[in-house]
Amino acid sequence: MRPFAVAAAALAALSGVEAYWKGFNVGANNPDGSCKTQQDWTNAFNTLKNLPGHFTSVRVYAASDCNTLANAVPAALDTGIQLLVGVWIEDAAHFAAEKAALQAAINAHGHDWIIAISVGSEDLYRKDTSADTLAQQIYDVRGMVRAMGVPQEVGHVDTWTAWVDSANTAVIQACDFVGTDGYPYFQSSPIQNGASDFWTSVQNVRDVVNSVKPGTWVWITETGWPISGDNFGAAVPSQSNLQAYWSNVACDAFKQAHTFWYAYQDYTANPSFGLVGSNGQPVINMQC
Repeated sequence: MRPFAVAAAALAALSGVEAYWKGFNVGANNPDGSCKTQQDWTNAFNTLKNLPGHFTSVRVYAASDCNTLANAVPAALDTGIQLLVGVWIEDAAHFAAEKAALQAAINAHGHDWIIAISVGSEDLYRKDTSADTLAQQIYDVRGMVRAMGVPQEVGHVDTWTAWVDSANTAVIQACDFVGTDGYPYFQSSPIQNGASDFWTSVQNVRDVVNSVKPGTWVWITETGWPISGDNFGAAVPSQSNLQAYWSNVACDAFKQAHTFWYAYQDYTANPSFGLVGSNGQPVINMQC
């Protein structure tokens, strides 16, 4: 079955209210910097399921770092969570370790827990690699998992500014899906312009992707607004601004695209984007 057909079949099983995957970015490290154990992953997944909106989709950034998949996949299976899997691509030895960790997880647990696989994250934005090299790594991982009988889509996550750069079309051509990251906060947008600036960035990516590889879906893989931290131009972190951005962007995004919000929990970071505080409770009203 083609990857698109697999995704369509999976979505057909969802209710009309939840026509898209909606979830959170969850790091492999706890707020104190320690690596998440299987129990830590279980706790995080149960917290997400119990939030308003009942989130059962999670994006992880890597496969081997902090034994991410070795610990997160059993926790996901125990709690009914599915994962958008990240495969880190820098450097060659790390990339090999990431592929090995993904292989091990599939061999141990099958592939039903996988939503899709992202090869790399914001590598083009950071200029850590070339488009041609990244495209070959996407083909590499797709070939590996297809040989294992895994039909889920394989793509890449990067900033919207990287996707609209014509130098990176080889990556779009290599992707089954395109994951776009957009933060009006980092564009110095005042909160009253946050939603419009965000959706403009998404539409810009959709237009470019459609011109390069028509029919390829654009996923929202990161966006958010900080609750605390430094001002970024006219962009001001605050609880009220996070609330406004969530109400005006998240509630709309969940109805029109596969969306993974940034972030689940990062209350020690500066700026801090996390929606779950140190007490395990939401820092805003998450009702849509």
